[in-house]
Amino acid sequence: MMKILLVEDDETLSMGIEYSLKNDGFEVECAYTLKQAEEKYEDVDMILLDVTLPDGTGYDLCRKVRKKSEVPIIFLTACDEEVNIVLGLDMGADDYITKPVRIRELTARIKAVARRKSKNTSNDMITFRNLTIYPLKYEVYKDGEKIQLTTMEYKLLLMMIKNMGNVLTRKQLLSSLWDVDGDFIEEKTLTVYIKRLREKLKEDKNCPYIETIRGIGYRIAGV
Repeated sequence: MMKILLVEDDETLSMGIEYSLKNDGFEVECAYTLKQAEEKYEDVDMILLDVTLPDGTGYDLCRKVRKKSEVPIIFLTACDEEVNIVLGLDMGADDYITKPVRIRELTARIKAVARRKSKNTSNDMITFRNLTIYPLKYEVYKDGEKIQLTTMEYKLLLMMIKNMGNVLTRKQLLSSLWDVDGDFIEEKTLTVYIKRLREKLKEDKNCPYIETIRGIGYRIAGV
């Protein structure tokens, strides 16, 4: 069941939307101020966000959320001028709906945003054991902690992950890293990158991430 945080200072309107969404099978958590929303947004699947709040604006919350989370955000507001809509979308909101709200349309837009996010997440994130890789962001995390890799180290890891289960020859890896024929590259350099990558990943020797296939190359271990 999708959990939605509804941030709306009009309590009557909030109750009506909450009632309708619950009837459609959603779990709804309500917040009437920016402060309340800041205390609740980390444990939800989507945020419906008003712009005008008693102690700030929805833009403030959107900006804060986007610094640490990709949770879907839909602005739900009476501010229907183009400049407001553009501002909200530029801040990272996934949709912008103006009041008065038609519940069927709102439900449809919620489901559409959820589908898009689900599809994008699957394409933009790769997981292997306790590693999480975001190809479009060039970021790698181990147990939730970011690992600082050089561009070459990152490209090397990503290529092996994307070819999981296959042995990649040293020539294939060198050609991918430098985009030239591997015969013209000093192979010792690849050995150094593999060694540094293993160190940064803090490999367990009994359960390594990278397996050396002697005389051939490397592959992701344990698959």
